[in-house]
Amino acid sequence: MSTAIEKAAILVEALPYIKKFYGKTVVIKYGGHAMINNELKEAVLTDVVLMKYVGMQPVIVHGGGPEITGMLKRVGKESRFVDGLRVTDAETMEIVEMVLVGKINKDIVAQLNRIGGRAVGLSGKDANLFQAVKKLHQTRTPEGGEEMADIGFVGDVGKVNPEIIAKLIREEYIPVVAPVAVGAGGEGYNVNADYAAGCLAAALGADKLIILTDVEGIMADRNDPGSLISILRVNEFSTLVEQGKIDGGMIPKVECCLEALAGGVRTTHILDGRVPHSILLEVFTDKGIGTMVEK
Repeated sequence: MSTAIEKAAILVEALPYIKKFYGKTVVIKYGGHAMINNELKEAVLTDVVLMKYVGMQPVIVHGGGPEITGMLKRVGKESRFVDGLRVTDAETMEIVEMVLVGKINKDIVAQLNRIGGRAVGLSGKDANLFQAVKKLHQTRTPEGGEEMADIGFVGDVGKVNPEIIAKLIREEYIPVVAPVAVGAGGEGYNVNADYAAGCLAAALGADKLIILTDVEGIMADRNDPGSLISILRVNEFSTLVEQGKIDGGMIPKVECCLEALAGGVRTTHILDGRVPHSILLEVFTDKGIGTMVEK
């Protein structure tokens, strides 16, 4: 009986949040360890289906870097990076598109449908969802100067046409989006999944953007597990970067959150995808987890 009462208490705690977010769009950037570990994958996708059944409108944008690297290795092609960005020639772009759109996207869709959702997979090429602008990357030379590096078919999202996603949401589907954008000539571009998710969230007028990572959130002291920054406000970002508390791969994730907020998204969240059901813990409980970035 005590276990049943505890479960009932959990449902009661979730009720105000279910009411608050009913009908609201939540964009989830799905990546990191939660895409590799089968138990975590099941937990994340179950969370998404549950969100749909209680009246929320989840939209998934997924990554896939490790699987792209693995496929390139299988075909005997070396992965090259410039300042963390994958150099993407035409042959590499074919493999990127094959892995992201043809494999990962369809696997996520199939699993969501198996759990009980109604998912539809698409890429940024569909209905010109993501229109790309070629990324011009400035890098340092060995002599300490700067030069423009051509990293191939790597793009930024220049324009979002969200009508196809909005239509799928109205028809009660769960859209699953691969971060491949279309260029002016119809060519594909590999775009950063975090930024793609942020741009889509802003274009949809989403209530929340959730980014799943492999860290607990933003830490005031990386050596102190108890120093998690639960709430980060926009005007604190620059100071924390200067202090070195936000660095490396966390900088673009926070920048993505800031751009989404500037585009009208109400709140953004950086969550540890290694924690089972981290999405539900953030959305439906009083304490939440991770770092919330807000205005």
